[in-house]
Amino acid sequence: MKGQNFIAGALILSLGGIAAKLMGAFYRIPLANILGGEGMGIYQMVYPLYCLLLTLSATGIPAGLASIVAQSEAKGNAAASRASLRRALFVFSAIGAAASVFMFAAAPFMSFLQKEPAAAPAYRMLAPGIAAVAVLSCFRGYFQGKGNFCPTALSELVEQAVKIALGLYFACRFREDAPRAVAYALFAVTVSEFAAAAFMAACAFFFARSRRSPLYIERAEGEEARSVFRRILPVAVSSCILPLSNIADSIVIVRLAGRYLPDVTALYGVFSGGANALVSLPVSVCYGLAAALVPLSASLYAQKKYREAEQKTAFALKCTLFLSLPAALFLFAFPKELAALLFGGMTQAERAWLVRLVRILSAGAVFLSCVQTLSACLTGRGKAKTAAVFMAAGAAVKLILEALLVKNEKISLSGAAIAAIACYFVALLGDLLYSIRDKKVLARTAFDFVRFLAAASAAAAAAYPLRTAGALPPFAVMAALYLLLVIAGRCFTKEELGLIRRIKKNDHHRRAGLLQARSHRGRKGSDPVGR
Repeated sequence: MKGQNFIAGALILSLGGIAAKLMGAFYRIPLANILGGEGMGIYQMVYPLYCLLLTLSATGIPAGLASIVAQSEAKGNAAASRASLRRALFVFSAIGAAASVFMFAAAPFMSFLQKEPAAAPAYRMLAPGIAAVAVLSCFRGYFQGKGNFCPTALSELVEQAVKIALGLYFACRFREDAPRAVAYALFAVTVSEFAAAAFMAACAFFFARSRRSPLYIERAEGEEARSVFRRILPVAVSSCILPLSNIADSIVIVRLAGRYLPDVTALYGVFSGGANALVSLPVSVCYGLAAALVPLSASLYAQKKYREAEQKTAFALKCTLFLSLPAALFLFAFPKELAALLFGGMTQAERAWLVRLVRILSAGAVFLSCVQTLSACLTGRGKAKTAAVFMAAGAAVKLILEALLVKNEKISLSGAAIAAIACYFVALLGDLLYSIRDKKVLARTAFDFVRFLAAASAAAAAAYPLRTAGALPPFAVMAALYLLLVIAGRCFTKEELGLIRRIKKNDHHRRAGLLQARSHRGRKGSDPVGR
């Protein structure tokens, strides 16, 4: 399969992410209505530890391995990229299995800390999925590093389809027993991860077979293959900061707010499974930009094209602002309509909390989307540790504010939302100032922010009178007006609109050079998966 360029790759992953997230969003609606507030509270209590272990054993792999593979491919060393995949599969499948065992064993202790005995079986049902995701992530990182984003996008759809089908089946079957329904709904997540891993392994096998070249026979030669663990570990550590803080959330929020809120488990489910889920939708849409930026940035830095790499980072950040700003304003302006559309099964009190939390967290859609893009840039540069430092600083601010605000009954869970916004802002500020040093580029980025914000604000104001018709009519009107204002305001220059064509041309020349170099090495150096 031919590799895609940056824009095409980002588009593929973004469309795949949009489709997967839409499927996930529509899954969450009936699931929340079936499980109720208490069931969703248990569901969301289990996820932070799962996400942390997933991050340590798997989540950093696609970005880290994509960076290694992209650098190897830029140097014309396809054998090293294949060896890196082999070594990554060996190392991280073992780490993933160990993480699964740990989560299974830690289930009683975590449920004790969270004061929720019903969470223990849910932890055990979800635990095996970590090992599957470790294998899945290795294949995703390999394909993304080669500029082939289709397998990743398709695997996300497979993952969601299996989870939705089994999750709703189990939730409906055991709906009279909420803890059991939650446990089996999480077991559906485990099955979906194994299905996606099997799909990616099949993709790698058939692509390798079509080229008549084995995928895993090379010895781990060269710096790239020997240092897979060393190169990926900083990315994993950087990625685990936020899940680690979410574990602290599930303990701190429940314990502090539990002093004055009798239904704290249900309200934690509203905060984590409702408000945070809505805010994460724009972030997921922007994921394609971040994932495509890692191999591109790694390749440019490997070729010492530093200025071009910074320009591509600024352009990716501009695209992120273009997507995330109107989404954030829509969340801020129409939370009641969204709550009525998506969470009809909530009680009136729970929905009131959801509206309040979404309004506070809406800015996080912009901050976290930009953090995701800039962290990808730093990962491609080999600066994942720097991204980890900035996110750790944000997480520290978050925990301090949470401890101060949540214990105040008048502020309550709103304090957790405020703390989350502060966390994302601190991480964004650090990433931005480190990633883009050119003052002119920073000034243009600030100007782009103002223009997109003005266009989105005008579109939201025009759509606001339609709020009585529900969430969908204002969304359609706001989206159409926003696009018209962006086009009329010429927010994207002719040079930026012509970027795709130039990237394709450069990509063609680069591949021609690689193919010529490979022809001198004979069949042994040929690419088994294909470009």
